[in-house]
Amino acid sequence: MLKSLHIHNFALIADTRIELEPGFNVFSGETGAGKSILIDALGIALGSRASTEYIRDGEDHYWVQAVFDISGLQSILPILLEYGIEVDEDFLFLRRKVLKSGKSVTMVNGVQVPLSLLQKLSEQLIDIHGQHENQRLLKAGEPLNLIDLYGSEDIDDLLSDYKVKYNDYISISQELERLNSQNVDREKISERLEWEINEIESAKLFSGEEEALQETAKKLTNSTKIMSAAAAAYDLLNGNENGIQGVLDSLSEARDKISSALAYDKELEVFYSAFDNAWLTLEDARQSLSNYIEKDDFDPAYLTEVQERLDLWYRLKKKYGNSFEKIQGYLSDAKEHLSELSLITDRIDNKKSQLKVLSETLKKIANELTSARTLIAAKFEKLVTQHIRDLAMPQGKFQVVLTKKAELGSSGSDDAQFYFTANLGQEARLLSKVASGGELSRIALAIKTVLLEKSGVPTMVFDEIDTGVGGVTAQKMAEKIAIIASVRQVLCITHLAQIATFADNHLYIEKIVENNKTSTSVKTLDAKERVTEIMRMAGGNNISEASRINAEQLLLMAEKIKNDLKRDL
Repeated sequence: MLKSLHIHNFALIADTRIELEPGFNVFSGETGAGKSILIDALGIALGSRASTEYIRDGEDHYWVQAVFDISGLQSILPILLEYGIEVDEDFLFLRRKVLKSGKSVTMVNGVQVPLSLLQKLSEQLIDIHGQHENQRLLKAGEPLNLIDLYGSEDIDDLLSDYKVKYNDYISISQELERLNSQNVDREKISERLEWEINEIESAKLFSGEEEALQETAKKLTNSTKIMSAAAAAYDLLNGNENGIQGVLDSLSEARDKISSALAYDKELEVFYSAFDNAWLTLEDARQSLSNYIEKDDFDPAYLTEVQERLDLWYRLKKKYGNSFEKIQGYLSDAKEHLSELSLITDRIDNKKSQLKVLSETLKKIANELTSARTLIAAKFEKLVTQHIRDLAMPQGKFQVVLTKKAELGSSGSDDAQFYFTANLGQEARLLSKVASGGELSRIALAIKTVLLEKSGVPTMVFDEIDTGVGGVTAQKMAEKIAIIASVRQVLCITHLAQIATFADNHLYIEKIVENNKTSTSVKTLDAKERVTEIMRMAGGNNISEASRINAEQLLLMAEKIKNDLKRDL
């Protein structure tokens, strides 16, 4: 239930806080005072589109806060739990601030949340019914939704079973479509996969090969530099024909010099040994270097072979992945895909068999749904007809026409349309073709009354549902809303005294001018003020004693009717 609505800097409203009560809350006021602005503000707090045009002149933002009592409303708790929002004392605070930039900030119980959460919550908290909602009755699919809602106790399990199987049917159909698409190009795809598998496998790649080839290519490419350095090093060790003495000859000569002096100083033995060992080591190096130079295995043909192998690696990496592991992964996937394609015909046949079985099951359940809906529709149209006759259409007749669709849909094979006639002896015709705006409002109210026990939403809003009606019709409409208000909280914007007299809580909306600036204010009327407002609504500027007595009588009559309705319920 909506406990309060606090609106700040919104259109003509500077700042106002509205307290709501259980039962029937009525908003009235002069035309243009801003009654519908309140519903717009409430809608924005519940996640509707928030326009910056609502920002009050001279301000840079507006905000709206709605406080709900959610005690006993268990359906909302899992939604809040999903977003980690705690509920304190069964109250829910929804707050939305809209800046001039167009950005909005959404808060639930002080926690910033995405706008989508407000929209989820609104479905559980409130049902706003206005002229737009009346038009929903004329939309394709809506009549069937209402029939299913009315008969939910009888068909929910059946409809749920159907929808699960229908979703399976759609999923398998999509898979079959994909398989058929693949099957059309199966031969072409298989040839490509076989060629790719052969290309990778025939290359006989192995881990680490590319790195080894790169080292070999570097060595072969620089063979001239390598041999030149080796020859120069050999000449330095061995000497050459140009008379340059090599390191080995110099080292041998140094060793002999030390040897000749050993007889005189034994300490020189350490140097002799060092020179001798150095000579042996360098002699080995000279011999190995000589063999390396004589071998000279830098074959240009081998370099070409290495480069070709590296080119193969480059091509395969470009096509199948930039590493050995990725190429092997592609090879594995290609083999698996090829294997699947080889079995695709069997898979197509299997899917077709599944669809055939599911199709027969769906047709059976759809027929059961049709039978159930036929009975539900008969009860529904009878009750709605009773209510519209109470709404000053004594000869009115409401019908539900069920038809079979050629194809199964998400709710079965049924379609429903509403038919209506207001006159005795006149054939009922499609609702959209014959109902006036006032008649459509009354039919919508009749349907709301019939569905009263089917909706778990605690608050219902009627935004000028009385458009196009008056007199006795308005009073009958008020009685229907009062029935709804006996089990739901109702917020109703009206310009008719007949409806306002049934209010449990009457709020007056007034446009005032202060300091050359226009504002809208909202005031809860006491008993005396309420009589004055009913006088205005019933007779305009007529403030005679007779009009006062008439207003008081209207209020007394409404109170008696409400008491009688409560007793009957």
